[in-house]
Amino acid sequence: MSETNFIGGRWRGDADGEFKTVHSPIDGSAIGAMTWSSRGAATEAIAAARQAQAGWRKVSVWDRAKTMRRIGEAIAGRQAELAALLTLEQGKPYAEAFFEVGKSVDGFNLAADLVKYLEGNTIPTEDPGKRVMTFYRPRGVYAVVTPWNFPVNIPVEYIAPGLAAGNTIVWTPAPTTSLVAVALMRAIAEADLPPGVLNLVTGAGAVVGDEIVSNPGTDAVGFTGSAATGKQISLRAAGKPQLMELGGNGPVVILDDADLDRAARATASGCFVNAGQVCSSSERILVHRKVHDEFAERMAAEARGVVLGDPRKDGVTMGPLNNAGVAAKVASHVADAVRRGASPVIGGKPAGGHPSDLYFEPTVLTGVTREALINTEETFGPVAPLIVIDSDEQAFELAGDNRYGLVSSVFTQDIDRAFRYIEEMPTGIVNINDTSNYWELHIPFGGMSGKDSGTGRVGGRHALMAMCDLKTATFSVK
Repeated sequence: MSETNFIGGRWRGDADGEFKTVHSPIDGSAIGAMTWSSRGAATEAIAAARQAQAGWRKVSVWDRAKTMRRIGEAIAGRQAELAALLTLEQGKPYAEAFFEVGKSVDGFNLAADLVKYLEGNTIPTEDPGKRVMTFYRPRGVYAVVTPWNFPVNIPVEYIAPGLAAGNTIVWTPAPTTSLVAVALMRAIAEADLPPGVLNLVTGAGAVVGDEIVSNPGTDAVGFTGSAATGKQISLRAAGKPQLMELGGNGPVVILDDADLDRAARATASGCFVNAGQVCSSSERILVHRKVHDEFAERMAAEARGVVLGDPRKDGVTMGPLNNAGVAAKVASHVADAVRRGASPVIGGKPAGGHPSDLYFEPTVLTGVTREALINTEETFGPVAPLIVIDSDEQAFELAGDNRYGLVSSVFTQDIDRAFRYIEEMPTGIVNINDTSNYWELHIPFGGMSGKDSGTGRVGGRHALMAMCDLKTATFSVK
């Protein structure tokens, strides 16, 4: 089936588009085809969402919550099927894929619970004859553009609260993981959403993604992806509310009083889960000189324990990178770091002996300099770059000398020191003594102002509130 657009409640192709073959990063094999849509298909989806919006926003909160639970049940019924396709198309190990699909079920159930408590306020007034109240209303038609690294759960971070709040949605997934997006849409469609409430358009981000974010028929934008693309979307969607979770680059800070075994385990998880293709990955590791060598040895041991291979096979803990672009960037960043004086303790190059060229060795680098691209940019691969620090002040300086501000981790056994880092780190989340990837669905997640890591917060009630307008009503009682 290559008719991969779901518009106005039915599956269809695009007479003005074309079909493209989808290849697995595991071995390069063809695994399906997708509709490579035109702007026309995107505008039709927007029109369908606009037509459906007036009716959907009038559905009671309780009934919308019941629909979210039906969607969760439908996804749960297809969890194994979705996880297998997710592994095949994205490249992550099956255990990680199965976990991700399970979290998407939780995401719809969470939205069903929280939307019932999306409460406004009554506001005291200076005028004794006035009463003022606030309440939340859906923004309207949401344009949602999602990435390939978590192609099931990240869409749900927008779709579940967006629909629960009464919005209708036009969704464009990343081209390299559009087949699993289609499979997710098929599961959602089993919940009998009214036609046009959720629409899926597959194709190039520069075409269909650009159309849905810039078209005046959409009222707001949700996007997770790179900082560069986020900036383009911000310009194209100027004037619309924008909920954006963009790139990150740590840092993880290993202080001289850290529990090194715990720090190495947690940091390695942050480096190698999903082959490092996580916006909160441990991509920049600041290690106190007193413990640097010992920590480097522990990280190398963790890297040696990674089993790289076909992610469909039992025992494999890391699969290939998803696409040629990210593979080239990882190799380029490692090579740049080595040219500037870094040394690979383990790994450092693409892995041979695999059925595609997208496999990269789990890597630990020491001697990484401040100027290296791997320090200044988001690498998005299975690399642990270690940078020596001599003091807390130097850690704060290096942490701030970066355009990203999403998630950081700090390892220390001093509670006072931990709270100082919580206060000073220029990131939206600071995890103490845990992986930088620690997050739960109801926790606010997003970047700091003045950085390139996004605007607003996804997660739980924070996403619900972000995807609504706060409306105020005043009336007289005289």
